[in-house]
Amino acid sequence: MTATSAATTTHARRRARTGGPDDGSKLLENVLGWTLVVVIAMFVTQIGLM
Repeated sequence: MTATSAATTTHARRRARTGGPDDGSKLLENVLGWTLVVVIAMFVTQIGLM
């Protein structure tokens, strides 16, 4: 691999990132998601839609 192709490959890898946060553990995301589901279910039940 030449120096030019190595630099191009490295540059392409940097550009491929979306810039979003790095996701380590998704535990918090799952807990918040299920909490939202429960809150919506309680709201729907309280207003009598089910």
